[in-house]
Amino acid sequence: MKPAVIMHVNYCEQGQTIMEMCKKAADWGFDGIEFRRKRSGVDEGVDEYLDALAEAVEASGLKYTLFGAPGPDLTNLDPAVRKKELEDAVEFYKLAAEKLELTVCNAFTGTLKNPAEDIPYSSYTCHGSFVASEEQWKWAAEGYKILGDLADDLDFKFAFETHMCYLHDLPETTEKLVNLIDKPSVGINLDYGNAIYFSGIPSISKTIATLKDKIYYVHLKNSIRMGDSSRFPTALSEGEINHREYLTVLKNSGYEGPICIEAPRPGDREWYAQKDLEYLNSVLEDIGWS
Repeated sequence: MKPAVIMHVNYCEQGQTIMEMCKKAADWGFDGIEFRRKRSGVDEGVDEYLDALAEAVEASGLKYTLFGAPGPDLTNLDPAVRKKELEDAVEFYKLAAEKLELTVCNAFTGTLKNPAEDIPYSSYTCHGSFVASEEQWKWAAEGYKILGDLADDLDFKFAFETHMCYLHDLPETTEKLVNLIDKPSVGINLDYGNAIYFSGIPSISKTIATLKDKIYYVHLKNSIRMGDSSRFPTALSEGEINHREYLTVLKNSGYEGPICIEAPRPGDREWYAQKDLEYLNSVLEDIGWS
């Protein structure tokens, strides 16, 4: 059975309305959209935002609604901030589950940067899990134990994206966090396109074999290394990651969750969405996953 194919909202964040992005995604052939939990630069309440999404999802006929960043900042040193962030997240997902049918949501614990201000964001091995304290691991796990119970009650799952500058930056640190939380509703969003920004990571096949049934969600993107450290984002079909191999390994592992593609590059992202989806569908058909 073909997996649900999700469009990350960053393909349609160039001035499109919520209704426009939903109708375009449906017309292009996506099954759903991963939205952000909050829209940057938009003055709106949670109810207003979710009502607009519910109306657009129903009008477009999209089958899946997912949410992603920003996650609650559970690694903040201020306990009052952590408490408020967790409360806001709980309230958001309760309201979202009332207005929309949730299946899996992309999870984050809050950006974790090195306190030294002269270290650039792109120095990924100086941030995230590389500088996390034991207390920050504990705070994040405690917060998602609460959110995990909520997800179980509301019948959906959380999946931590392997993403630079978070506790869950590498596949192994994401697995560590999931094991600390130890809730069946909390797993991993494997974004190997982020993982390759680090050196010495395991191959796709080894990564999937290690994480196994902890993978609840998958993000696909691609890039090419430029020089020693920087990378240049590319179309899904044009970078260093062989998504034919990636998807074949994923299929053979028994994965049954959704697959999301995203557009981490400037330009005409609506065109990129259509061409990336065309490539993805071609590969899925070729490997018999359709």
